[in-house]
Amino acid sequence: MVAVVFPGQGSQRPKMGEDLYHKDPYARQIFDEVESATGLNVATLCFESDEETLRQTQNAQIALYTCSLAAFYALKGAFPELKVSGMAGHSVGEYAALAAAGVVSVETGAKLVRRRGEIMASAGQSRPGTMAAVLGLERDTLEAVCQEVSGQGVCVLANDNCPGQLVISGDIDAVQAASARLTEKGAKRVMPINVSGAFHSPLMAEPAEKMAEALATAKFEAGYVPVYSNVTAKPGSDWAKLLEEQLKSPVRWTESVQAMLADGLTTHIECGSGEVLSGLLRRIDKEAVGLKVLDLATLEATVAALKESA
Repeated sequence: MVAVVFPGQGSQRPKMGEDLYHKDPYARQIFDEVESATGLNVATLCFESDEETLRQTQNAQIALYTCSLAAFYALKGAFPELKVSGMAGHSVGEYAALAAAGVVSVETGAKLVRRRGEIMASAGQSRPGTMAAVLGLERDTLEAVCQEVSGQGVCVLANDNCPGQLVISGDIDAVQAASARLTEKGAKRVMPINVSGAFHSPLMAEPAEKMAEALATAKFEAGYVPVYSNVTAKPGSDWAKLLEEQLKSPVRWTESVQAMLADGLTTHIECGSGEVLSGLLRRIDKEAVGLKVLDLATLEATVAALKESA
């Protein structure tokens, strides 16, 4: 069975989505719908921005949302018989998953993502925080170190991306102290992440409340495909609550992928920009099949692979 997955922040890059926009009418329609919903010229943002502009949270999130859905609808247009049995998205990618699954409309998802990007971009003003990527350590060791530095502030596991690739988040002093200890514990690398706040940590409680206000105005449907939640690593239902919690809770990506695999979803198609999730899938389960839709070439290759396996 097939799962479709959508990337989160960090996968953005200049000219993202440009090939599909110019060559696929389904992809172009998504860009038009997002622009209509938000008033943003997303095509210009994606195709003409430099790396630094796209790295800014408020720009990265809406760009990723748009390109993810553009890739997914291009795939549906090129292979209408595709049967998707589950979806998931990493952090902001969860909004693309919900739109693709019919839980929210493309327009509603776009408005929510734009608001989320604004909230997260300003998150560090009232409560400064930071994040760091940790490579080459087990989760138990990392969580123990977070406890050890708790006297210096909040420091928690923010992303469990795959075995050996974790992210911590919290108060600046605590994250810096934890980073030093994690290096002593044998981490291959500990790298500060250039973000405007301590995302997916308790420091996001106030931004989560602001996001809840936007979510309360959105219309959520049952959807036609299960979407595995970042918060629970299971198919979700109360999405207004889950999306509020997501801002201040860890992204349980390893567990989400393992749950999809256990449910028989052994082919994962990454739609959007970059190949981060495909790389994580290989680290989680070498037997799983990873495909991707990033541009016309990868779209054609994925359709050919799906037809061959049908």
